[in-house]
Amino acid sequence: MSRTIGYVRVSTVDQDPALQRNALSDMGVTEIFSDTTSGANPKRSGLKKALEALEKGDTLVVWRLDRLGRSMRQLIDTVEEIQKQGAHLKSVNEAIDTSTATGRMLLHVLGALAEFERETIRERVTAGMAAAKRDGRHVGRPRSMRPDTVALARQLLSEGKSWTEVSRVFSVSKATLSRALRRAA
Repeated sequence: MSRTIGYVRVSTVDQDPALQRNALSDMGVTEIFSDTTSGANPKRSGLKKALEALEKGDTLVVWRLDRLGRSMRQLIDTVEEIQKQGAHLKSVNEAIDTSTATGRMLLHVLGALAEFERETIRERVTAGMAAAKRDGRHVGRPRSMRPDTVALARQLLSEGKSWTEVSRVFSVSKATLSRALRRAA
């Protein structure tokens, strides 16, 4: 008798896995494994347990393919592991079932499109950051010290205050203070 085994993943503890769990329960899945971690994390104990629980003829059910992995390679590796065990994969949202040839083909097409979308977003972000740098705008985390506080820190150091004392005044590390002084020079 084949079984359906569910896998649920959310990225942070702030996210609620109830939507995924309910969708799997509505499909008759009674055994559900879960993780609270990034899909990019290869060490997911819930996924590992779900894969280990699969037997020949079983089906692993997920709410969406991106719950299994963030890259095409990761997704294909997971599907291959499922298939080695003689089991199948079913995705609720994408209506994919790898027990059929059409389902296997759709899985590869959707996975490739998802990876293309991520790469396109990454390229746009990189191009936007490069344009901001060319325009002289700061890219990244906000600086810990503004120009006026850097000038004050420089003054305190010139008056004989130690690096440790000045760092404490501005609640920054000595390395941050040093970087801010170099940038302002």
